[in-house]
Amino acid sequence: MIITIAKTVIENILINAGPFLEKKDTSQITSHVYLNASNNNLTIKATDNEIGFLVNTDNVTITQDGSTTANGKKFLDIVRILKDGNINLEVKNDTLHISQGHSNFKLPTFSFNQFPDFPSYEGKSRIAIESHTLIESLKKITPAIDTNNPKFELNGALIDIKSDTINFASTDTRRLAVVNVQNHSENELSIIIPKKAIVEIQKLFFDDIELYYDDTNLIIHSKQHTFFTKLINSKFPEYSRIIPKEIKNNLVLPKAEMISSIKQITTISSDVKITFLNEVITFESLSDDNIEAKTEIGLHTGLSEPFSIAINSRYLLDFLNSINNSEFNIGLNESNLPFILSDDNFKTVVMPIVI
Repeated sequence: MIITIAKTVIENILINAGPFLEKKDTSQITSHVYLNASNNNLTIKATDNEIGFLVNTDNVTITQDGSTTANGKKFLDIVRILKDGNINLEVKNDTLHISQGHSNFKLPTFSFNQFPDFPSYEGKSRIAIESHTLIESLKKITPAIDTNNPKFELNGALIDIKSDTINFASTDTRRLAVVNVQNHSENELSIIIPKKAIVEIQKLFFDDIELYYDDTNLIIHSKQHTFFTKLINSKFPEYSRIIPKEIKNNLVLPKAEMISSIKQITTISSDVKITFLNEVITFESLSDDNIEAKTEIGLHTGLSEPFSIAINSRYLLDFLNSINNSEFNIGLNESNLPFILSDDNFKTVVMPIVI
């Protein structure tokens, strides 16, 4: 294999490939990227066997077709220190030679025939959804996905497809985030996508996409990229039961003022007590130390009696930073019962702190 490629092109590809590489054991071929040059096209793959990334580019000059592998991290480190301009890649004696001007580097390769196969999307069932809708929905529910929970299904997000709607849901047991999208589908199904895969999907896809699935994998295909992730084989909690069916007090609150007030309190404590009075909303820190933070905003709530809730500020800020409108709704029942934050088709149900 002999090719010439611009630094900016190969560097961007290797940066995107990084999260898909095996990091701990460099003796594994999954710590390598796979390169194939043929038909005036360069294909690069990376996978840790759980998620995978494939990119095609014709922005390359191929002098000799061929395939090889190279350690993805070391390859990127070398490319980063080179100057802008073209980089030459050549495979000789099972070694990848990287050169630019007077600079020369060598990286050992593994047998490219041993690189893991990628699942094919051909012949698989398809999910019909626009890329913008998918990405925006995933962004909103990502903060509520748990990490390293022994219940594996909570370390991912649910895509629950009905005949006329798609619900995106995630929970870390203290909050539940749900986005409801009107969407026609011929097939009904529920799949759970791991958090790591959801984060990478948001980085990779902006243009038109096609989604395919089977019992094991979700595959996303665009003009330039193909991505796959293994699905979490488990049952997601019955999220619809967690959402309160009735609300005693429904208030419309200003986003900017709420964010500003909460951030003032978080200089002292991540837990905040919010009290709704008839014409004022007060914010107080909850801290065991002998320090205190207080602030308030003027707002007509219409409540005849004071109503207080205690909350982890991160839950509220995650929600507020995910919405575009200048106002949002909060639905309150009792101080010790879950309350609802909502904005258009996006809801977050939060379990308050009992004080």
